[in-house]
Amino acid sequence: MSTSTWLSSCWKKKALGERRRPDGNLRGQGADFDGYPLERERVWDELSRLEDHADWMLDATAIRFEGSQRRGVGTRFECDTRFGPLRLTDVMEVTEWEYGERIGVRHRGAVSGSGCFTLRDAPGPATRVEWQEQLTFPWWLGAAVGAQLGKPLFVAVWKGNLRRLRDRVGGAGMNRDSWTAK
Repeated sequence: MSTSTWLSSCWKKKALGERRRPDGNLRGQGADFDGYPLERERVWDELSRLEDHADWMLDATAIRFEGSQRRGVGTRFECDTRFGPLRLTDVMEVTEWEYGERIGVRHRGAVSGSGCFTLRDAPGPATRVEWQEQLTFPWWLGAAVGAQLGKPLFVAVWKGNLRRLRDRVGGAGMNRDSWTAK
């Protein structure tokens, strides 16, 4: 069975490296994002409300938690996801939760992999946000070819997601040129 793994990144970034794997899949190594002119606590308060992610993520249409836990390692939820005509249920589990610093998840289901938001202090009252996703696509979603063809759509959606997150946190006056994706 063929699969494809690649890095998603939004907010203006500088790729730290990508390499072609021998199987033809694209795997990203990391990305940095420009600073947010907001204190880390404000960004964390919004980002840590997992139940609200569908409000600012265009591709997330609904979130249903498994059990009563809403925060921390071990939180499990299903996220109905839509990319164009494609609709999937992404089953996720929080694997990292460092207050004010990091939320990591494991994706299970048709598309599997891992993702992580990391917050860091930037000069001034600002926050650097790093967002990485390494996703593996099954053969019936086109594997490596499907991932490469779909990448522009994913990047466009994630770019919009980050604008909506910025607006929710209170940075609507930010220069939109700093919210580009590659």
